[in-house]
Amino acid sequence: MASIWVFHGPNLNLLGLREPEHYGSRTLAEINQELLRIANEAELNVECRQTNHEGVLLDWIQALTPADFLILNPGAWTHTSYAIRDAISAVKVPTIEVHLSNIHAREAFRANSLIAPVSIGQISGLGAEGYGLAMRYAIAYQGKREKV
Repeated sequence: MASIWVFHGPNLNLLGLREPEHYGSRTLAEINQELLRIANEAELNVECRQTNHEGVLLDWIQALTPADFLILNPGAWTHTSYAIRDAISAVKVPTIEVHLSNIHAREAFRANSLIAPVSIGQISGLGAEGYGLAMRYAIAYQGKREKV
């Protein structure tokens, strides 16, 4: 069975402490618990991971298969990492890019996403709820694949 993967990029391990006015007060552990609950109800496999090391994230992406689904919050790498963009493109895994804050309403440099063009969608500015929406979409997407 294919899996849904949730990869969190740099500094997301500091959620709950870091700039709550932008990122909210929920911790990464709380967000991941909610995602696991949603996936378990749908009887799908999900794994959540966080790293502050770009090469580690690249290795994780390259290990995915086109049958998997990726929910990705690349953090600051959204705006800087052609390597992450190219890895997603190469493995052809359906990806939703998620951001807690509205990257289009903040500093100008944050509005440019290198990841969006290789993603099937982007959820930005809905706080932790954005992850839940992405998970529900991933579950529906996987259900449609199984019918084909």
